[in-house]
Amino acid sequence: MSQQTPTGRPTSGMLPGSGIIGRVGNAELSFTVAAYDDPASVRFIDAVQAFYRERYGGIDRTPVDPAEFAPPRGLFLLGVLPDAGPVCCGGWRRLTAEAIPVADREVLRPLDAEIKRMWVDPSHRRRGVALALLDELERTAAAAGCRRTVLETGTRQPEAEALYRRRGYRPMPNFGVHRAEADSTCFTQDLDAGRAPDPLGDRPVARG
Repeated sequence: MSQQTPTGRPTSGMLPGSGIIGRVGNAELSFTVAAYDDPASVRFIDAVQAFYRERYGGIDRTPVDPAEFAPPRGLFLLGVLPDAGPVCCGGWRRLTAEAIPVADREVLRPLDAEIKRMWVDPSHRRRGVALALLDELERTAAAAGCRRTVLETGTRQPEAEALYRRRGYRPMPNFGVHRAEADSTCFTQDLDAGRAPDPLGDRPVARG
């Protein structure tokens, strides 16, 4: 799949964004709500899957319905810089009792927000973009009534594992289609609007 990075402005099909929520260097980063299958989103998602091929030898096989990432069931965001257009993406989907697979019912809970497809364009990393993205995903999930976030990453992404531990995420039993794979690791975080932001800034991609 293509690893090309979106460089254009958000497409006309996107919903109004969350507005400017922080600064990255001297530029203002804003988030726009996008459809999971919007062309701008798909180009980033292709880059995520290409990354998984490089690290794991295959794509994330987790079943995904784009409707799960549309409000009010979930949210998918594109982070936009004024002079660069979209530079990152990420989303969450709210889990329901009916949607949780039988094999995961002892692990996942209704009102969990599962974070998926976090990605920052390589040319815009180490500038706080991923931190702002993760903060916005957590903020919007909490505002939607979710109780905690859950996500999957892997041992071939030690930078991501270190990040989530540093941020306060706790290891949890594996879930999803990769649950039995030795290189899969899963983490959870209770949603807490009062938690202080991580000052370290960089946010590697999670396998999700």
